[in-house]
Amino acid sequence: MQAATHVRATAIPSVTDALKAVESLLLAGGQRTARRNAWTSVLEDRRRAKDRVEAQHVMEAVAGHASRAT
Repeated sequence: MQAATHVRATAIPSVTDALKAVESLLLAGGQRTARRNAWTSVLEDRRRAKDRVEAQHVMEAVAGHASRAT
């Protein structure tokens, strides 16, 4: 007589799912929110810096064009 063997199939989590699980274990909800807010701020700062550089290039181009016209 053979003993019954039970086989369980479980899906292997993706890397993202695994990282989220580790994050939820290590960080309390407030810390996780604060970290995400901080990252959002970093991205927004980068966008503003890019916009400033582009505006400066436009202003320099206009100033150079105006000085050649006089």
